[in-house]
Amino acid sequence: MTVEVLRYAAFTENGRGGNPAGVVLDANCLTDAQMLAIAQAIGYSETAFVLPVDGSSHLGLRFFSPRAEVAFCGHATIATAVALAERKGADKLLFSTRAGHVEVTTPVEEGQLVATLTSPPTHTRPVDAAVLAQVLAVLAWSESDLDPAYPAHVAYAGNEHLLLAARSPARLTNLSYDFSALSELMAEHQWTTVCLFRFMADSELEVRNAFPPGGVVEDPATGAAAGALGGYLRDLGLVATPARLVLHQGQHVGAPSRLVVNIDSDTRRVRVSGTAAPLAISPYDELDLP
Repeated sequence: MTVEVLRYAAFTENGRGGNPAGVVLDANCLTDAQMLAIAQAIGYSETAFVLPVDGSSHLGLRFFSPRAEVAFCGHATIATAVALAERKGADKLLFSTRAGHVEVTTPVEEGQLVATLTSPPTHTRPVDAAVLAQVLAVLAWSESDLDPAYPAHVAYAGNEHLLLAARSPARLTNLSYDFSALSELMAEHQWTTVCLFRFMADSELEVRNAFPPGGVVEDPATGAAAGALGGYLRDLGLVATPARLVLHQGQHVGAPSRLVVNIDSDTRRVRVSGTAAPLAISPYDELDLP
């Protein structure tokens, strides 16, 4: 039996860059072990698997990194929605994920499919001072490197992300950390990424996401973290709502990415938009999978 795995880059900028994801549009017959093995064979930070949901019009969507299943992945959701829209036409999709229902729209804008996911309900909380000190030591940052206008928080939009605001462009540019130490610390606190950001202008941010749980130093584009960041900014009154923010990510790893975050005042959900471009189509032989 052969499983077709699509490869897409999500949150591309002018058709380039973005974050690669594997997409399996028909995972109905795959076991958990087979999905994990496919994710390992593809080697991207996430591969998404679409499954039917009995008696429902929505679709199941599961996400596997090469290490384990994760509850939610923004860029793989965007990639999946665009892949489905290209084959079935632009539409509204409702995915059932481990983090809850996620709605995605795929309108055509200026001749291009743009996928917009509505995040699970967001929430945020301050990070413990002792834990923050540990993180700063691992990152080789000091408290003076943090922008006091944006308190360090752990924010959720399908999974948890530690949010740290850099005081200066140089601090964000010079990112070098102890990979093993940060990986252990993130596993202890169950953070998906450490999201480092700074405002470049009123509505534009530069973002970097450390992602040891995905086996990489840095993630090129992180939809779930973008949603968490939007919820954090709204909850702490750090942006006037409604707000439309443009996040620039991935340029430091050669994959410039663009994520658009829309924040409303009357809902705890955040909308994250982006494009996706196909990279390749490759069959994967599952006969030897467990």
